[in-house]
Amino acid sequence: MVEKAVIMEESAVKRALVRISHEILEKNKGAGSVCLLGIKTRGSALAGIIAENILNIEGVAVPCGDIDIRPYRDDLKVHVLKETELPFSVEGKKIILVDDVLYTGRTARAAIEAVFSVGRPAMIQLAALIDRGHRELPIRADYVGKNIPTSRSETISVRIPPFDPETSVTLME
Repeated sequence: MVEKAVIMEESAVKRALVRISHEILEKNKGAGSVCLLGIKTRGSALAGIIAENILNIEGVAVPCGDIDIRPYRDDLKVHVLKETELPFSVEGKKIILVDDVLYTGRTARAAIEAVFSVGRPAMIQLAALIDRGHRELPIRADYVGKNIPTSRSETISVRIPPFDPETSVTLME
């Protein structure tokens, strides 16, 4: 794959995540019973940034963890034991799933299934840094950093520490 365009540089990613953090607080009337779950791998890093933003805005440390959805995917031939462990109880909580790119909706569906495998939250919301379209399931994000219409031959690459040396979003072809 070849880099076609830089969609967001570090400052734009930070602004989008601060905006998402404010939107989460506004929609949920504060941090109250909000918990963040980052979808591995880059969603976990983004959830950590959103949690830090909420702490800076509200002065409240929201529970934050990550979730491995591979055992719940319907389009991957992965034979992993369906065992989900979270660092907090989801019972009665407002769970915000955080992912880097929303595409077909299959990852979000698998994350929802993984959450329900460990308890019954009051609600589940979805935050995505990038929504690139091409949904195969009736899933939409509650919070989106940027909508990037793409062709199916293109991909979106989100780069974020600690997985990458820099923070950016690029369109690849």
